[in-house]
Amino acid sequence: MSDIPFGFGSADRDPDEERRRRDLEGRGQGGQDPFGFSGFPGFPGMPGAGMPGGAGGFDVNQLGQMLTQLGQMLSQAQSSGGGPVNYDLAAQLARQQLASTTSSLTGAQRAAVSDAVKLAELWLDPATDFPAGATETKAWSASEWVDASLPTWKRLCDPVAQRVSSAWVEAMPEEVRSAAGPMIAMLGQMGGLAFGSQLGNGLAQLAAEVVSSTDIGVPVGPDRTAALLPENIEKFTKDLDRPSSEVMIFLAAREAAHQRLFAHVPWLKERLLGAVEQYASGIRVDTSRIEELARGIDPSNPAAIEEAMQSGMFEPETTPEQKAALARLETLLALIEGWVDAVVADAVGDRLPGAEALRETLRRRRGAGGPAEQAFATVVGLELRPRRLRAAAELWRLLGEQRGIAGRDALWAHPDLVPSADDLDDPAAFVGRAELADPIAELEKLRDQKAPEGDSPGAKADDTTDDGPEDGGSDGPEKTG
Repeated sequence: MSDIPFGFGSADRDPDEERRRRDLEGRGQGGQDPFGFSGFPGFPGMPGAGMPGGAGGFDVNQLGQMLTQLGQMLSQAQSSGGGPVNYDLAAQLARQQLASTTSSLTGAQRAAVSDAVKLAELWLDPATDFPAGATETKAWSASEWVDASLPTWKRLCDPVAQRVSSAWVEAMPEEVRSAAGPMIAMLGQMGGLAFGSQLGNGLAQLAAEVVSSTDIGVPVGPDRTAALLPENIEKFTKDLDRPSSEVMIFLAAREAAHQRLFAHVPWLKERLLGAVEQYASGIRVDTSRIEELARGIDPSNPAAIEEAMQSGMFEPETTPEQKAALARLETLLALIEGWVDAVVADAVGDRLPGAEALRETLRRRRGAGGPAEQAFATVVGLELRPRRLRAAAELWRLLGEQRGIAGRDALWAHPDLVPSADDLDDPAAFVGRAELADPIAELEKLRDQKAPEGDSPGAKADDTTDDGPEDGGSDGPEKTG
């Protein structure tokens, strides 16, 4: 799995992978390099393009259609607000790719989703101190998932894309920037189109696989909306020796558990997105390499600059700050998934005979590089390692056994209370800490320690809770009683 943020190509891509990509393009299946800087498949003179008509000859009609579409794309780039990613193009491409493989959902499919979520909520009530988080239940097609998830993808992609788009320009020698002149602005528009194209391909692939709104670890839909994708669940069920209704209920329980956690832990989603933004803010480019290579680039030739970008010339360096941000993100995702894993296991219990097998299947799906890992690894270089997920699930299970459901869930009251990466190395030691018996008292002690003399509480520069609330009393788990 690549650890290069989207928008960059690697100078030493796997030759076998490149060969497979070319084979796919030869069979008319190009453009499947999500987020990698692959240009615009299908357009002459751009990476991945072929002459209209292919081996059979030159087709003037196809060329006219391509030029018309390219003109529309450039016009769209000028009217899209000039952001780092053309999201209109991304959504359009994703819908086009999904059009032939998805259909409108039936009333029976929507009713099955609604019934599964209602049953899952009943089973979850005694398994967690958090009440139901979703106020609305939706059944989505793949295209509906794209539309619903786009605002969240903007939050995830914009910070990285913005830095990717500007870092190499900032690092270029002044004389090169001056010579480029208006070309810089045009390249920014082309970059937005390129990123939009790559994001569209990636969203189409994800939309064909994800089974719920939380399948990538972050709720991508509207707040407090539990959503499942029945068509994708049917495809997922084909490889399992379990009844489709059982699989639907199990996945509904996971979706509902995610919604409870995010709805009643207000700092959680912002902390996840904040880690991505912190990663993006630390993107740096090797200026010495740019100065060396830029001398051989004609700034008036966009193709030459794009070729340099593909060669890895502008590949960013991974800074210690970025590594720390990714480590925090990985740990938090593991804690979320581990909590959901443990809570759902308690909730379904013996009610679903295949629950344990389904639980293991989903773990292996993550370990094999499912949608969540591929998406995050491509966007921010993150891999959610199964070892951490299993350790987190074991930690939450032990907490539930020794501290009870209320004591376990109370640790989400404040980011300073949740386990750290070191705690995942030894779950039993964390569970055995005496101070965990009273999380609120521990929180008050932490707040006292954070307030330097002469300053108000929270005045200390906070490197662990900068995007989380300071008042733990207002962020504790909401009780059903």
